[in-house]
Formats: sequence, structure tokens, C-alpha cells
Amino acid sequence: MTQDRERRPTLDTIAQRVGVSRATVSNAYNRPDQLSGALRERIIATAKQLGYAGPDPVARSLATKQAGSVAFMLCDGLSSAFSDPALSIMLDALSSTMDTGERSLLLLPGVSGDGPRAQSVMRAQTDVVVAYSLPDNAPALEAVRARDLPLVVVDQPFVPKSARVRVDDRGGAYLAAKHVAGLGHRHVGIVGLGLSADGVGGPVSPQRIEQAHFEVTLDRLAGYREALGEQGILADAVPFWEAPGNAREMGREGARWLFGLEPRPTAVLCMSDELALGAIRAANELGLSVPGEVSVVGFDDTPAASWADPPLTTVRQDLVAKGRQAGELALRMLDGARPGRPVTIGVDLQVRGSTAAVV
Repeated sequence: MTQDRERRPTLDTIAQRVGVSRATVSNAYNRPDQLSGALRERIIATAKQLGYAGPDPVARSLATKQAGSVAFMLCDGLSSAFSDPALSIMLDALSSTMDTGERSLLLLPGVSGDGPRAQSVMRAQTDVVVAYSLPDNAPALEAVRARDLPLVVVDQPFVPKSARVRVDDRGGAYLAAKHVAGLGHRHVGIVGLGLSADGVGGPVSPQRIEQAHFEVTLDRLAGYREALGEQGILADAVPFWEAPGNAREMGREGARWLFGLEPRPTAVLCMSDELALGAIRAANELGLSVPGEVSVVGFDDTPAASWADPPLTTVRQDLVAKGRQAGELALRMLDGARPGRPVTIGVDLQVRGSTAAVV
């Protein structure tokens, strides 16, 4: 094994064979504009004959102090990057913005909704980290601080000295609740995203809200309550089901619980389109017409919202702009720019066929 490693060709081996300096061979791979085309071709051909595969990327990163990658920290497992429509759209826009042909994207999966393990961040070869919707006590954030890596936060939490892209979550939720209240609905239920990273789901108590770790959920809840409160609907009178993840089946489960209450809600505010589509399915299974007997509102405006039957009334956030802004911030941080003020993505309400006046 040791002898094999000793025989492995190096830059020095190629330099001796071609009759040039080691630096010239290195330039053939890293700075080809410094050489004539003929000389570079001769060096590459000689390297191929000797079985040299190219510079060691780990050694290169140590020498240049540039890993050539962007680490994207997920709150949940790897599959969420592909199964969560809002996340996949945002991530596509981010990667397109940062795709200069010289950088790779490193996905760091979360564990049990708590973000990546700290060890994963400490081992990652990366130049900048993008954190997507992590709890405020995520261990991975401490690891980023320990390595003094540039950090861009998307959605949550607030991290000092980081760049941030957020959505006007409270304003969007306010628009959704004001819409259903304006249609005459007074019995309103909520199917919400997780309040903390412990995977708990079900009816929410005031104590649960007080101990919450997810800013986005709290902001959307505050927006709902503000708009409903303006119509005299007290917060305690609004039942809230917490979904431990952003999946239609969880929205279905929460809506079925709401529809079993007395009085039954005539409108359901959902903190994502996926949860809302699950709520529509629950209504159909129970023989409740949408929007005749129950109105349903989502949040995000993913493509599935307009394809739904009926088309989903939802709060639109510009997911492409969100990803693009995160990518641009990451590039600026790499160039040594200061984080600056948070970038806030605006929202608007898309009124479609899933809401109607209360009967």
C-alpha cells in the first residue's frame, strides 16, 4: 500500500518528464491562461500517460483557503429539498444565482427537525453557509460561529452578524385572516407549521406557544390573530392544530380534528399550501364542500395551489426572488461584504376558488 502511494505521479513527476517547473505544471490545471496552448496540451498529455488524475481538491483548498462550495443547511432530512415545493423552488433559484461553474452546492441534512449535526458543519469543506428555516437553538449555528464562516439565514432564526432573507410572514397571515373575516367567517381554525423542533403535533396549548422556537410560525400566528381580533374574534376562540411537518397528510389530519369540533370552523387558515391541500382533502372525505361549507386558505402560492380543485386562495411569497436574494447575499459575503439590513420579501393575497362568503 505504501509503495503504491510512493509510485503515484505528482506535479514534480510530470515536471521532470516534460522538462518544466512544478509551477508550470500547476498552472496547466489552475491558470491555463498563463501557458501557450501547445505547452498545456503537452503537460496534460504527459500527465494522462503517467496516470495523474489532477490536483488533490483537499490539498488545493488548504493552499487557497477556498473550498469551492456553498453549504446549505436543511432543517429536516435531504428529501425535504425535493419534496417540499416551496423549498425546492427557492433552492433552485439560489443555486442558479450562485452557479458560476466554479462552485458546488453541499446539502447538509437536518436531524429530527433540529438542523444538521454540529459535527457535519465542522467537517464540511465550504466557503459560506446558508441556513434555511432552522430553530433558534440549532447546534449547527454554533458550529458556524465557531468556524467564523459567512452565514446567510433564510426565514429564521435571527443570528447576529449574519445576512438574512425573510418574508413578511405576519403581514401575509394578516391578509389571509382579514380575507376570511371579511367574508363573514367567525368560526375559524388554524392548521399551523411546527412551533418547535421536537416533532410534536396536535392541538396547541398556550404553554406550547410560549415555549416555541420557530419564528415563522409565531409570526404567522400573530398575523392571523391580529386580523381576527379586529373583528372581535378572541385568540382563545381560534383552535390551532400544530403539524410536525409540511406535508399534505398532516394538513389532512389537522383539518379532520378541526372539523370534529363544535362549533365546526367554517374557514381554515393553513400556514402552507401543502397543509391547505391536505385540509381540502379532509373536507372532501367528510362530505364538506369547499368553499360552500368551508373555506380554505394556504400560504406560499406554489404551482399546486392554482392546479388544485378548487384552486387555492393563498398568500403569495416570491420564492424565486427569495432564492435569488439569498444567493446574491452569499456571493457578497464571500467578497467580504458586511451583512447589512435583512432583505424582506413582500407578499400578496391570491384569491381563488377555495374561499367564499359564509352561508
